Amino acid sequence: MTNTILVTGGTGKTGSRVVEQLKAKGVSPHVGTRSPKGENDARFDWKDPSTFDAAFEGVRAVYLVAPTDTVDSLGAMQSGLEAALAAGVQRFVLLSGSSLEEGGPMMGAVHAWLRSNAPEWSVLRPAWFMQNFSELHHRNPIRDEAAIYTATDDGRIGFIDAGDIAACAAALLVAGTVENTDYILTGPEAISYDVVAETLTYQLGRQISHDRLTVDELAERHQSLGLPEEYARALAAMDGAIAAGAEDRVTDNVQKLTGKVPASIVEFVQQNIEAWK
Repeated sequence: MTNTILVTGGTGKTGSRVVEQLKAKGVSPHVGTRSPKGENDARFDWKDPSTFDAAFEGVRAVYLVAPTDTVDSLGAMQSGLEAALAAGVQRFVLLSGSSLEEGGPMMGAVHAWLRSNAPEWSVLRPAWFMQNFSELHHRNPIRDEAAIYTATDDGRIGFIDAGDIAACAAALLVAGTVENTDYILTGPEAISYDVVAETLTYQLGRQISHDRLTVDELAERHQSLGLPEEYARALAAMDGAIAAGAEDRVTDNVQKLTGKVPASIVEFVQQNIEAWK
């Protein structure tokens, strides 16, 4: 499988890390991107079927990252998935989410499609990314407003570093066999946003607060930052589920798949301290 792995979303949050993890294993994957620049880049766009044939040619395993601008993940991906099967792709490793059950919304529908159609498949269902604090929507409010805005109340989450997710994906892409199953991925502990705020406060040496919003207020905030209304409301609803305890769990799947203990929130904050300065 050394030369026949395609990483879709190959320059994104997890995809770029999957590429690096594979390279560390001596594998040079094809990097699927809408704007290819490097030698191993392959032009790939879920919305452009003309990119499928060349991108999937000779590929045996693919890392799947769904488009983030729609809640209809299967609708956006199905023609590409069918093209992959037609091209002879055997193994699919899908990035989904811990709250997305098989057959449910978004990547849950892709999960069900893989079970019905893919010869070999794995679905990674990580908890919320630690990178949400350092690179995504929480970063600027933490840095500029000393605040984290959520609708999670006291709900706890097994926050996970994207590097640990990528390590799991890389392990499954190169494994001799896979079990055709899904994996809930978490960090080593389930914590609330209050604890995250306290950790940032201690490490940064200045007060960071957890500001509690309603689900509707959070949806409006997401929209004000540019997210489409349907997607903004879906994300906000996930916070409501967290408040009800949906993410309050810890698994050992990262260690089972990679042999390593996942990073803690303290380790993550210490390693990324410059993001909030």
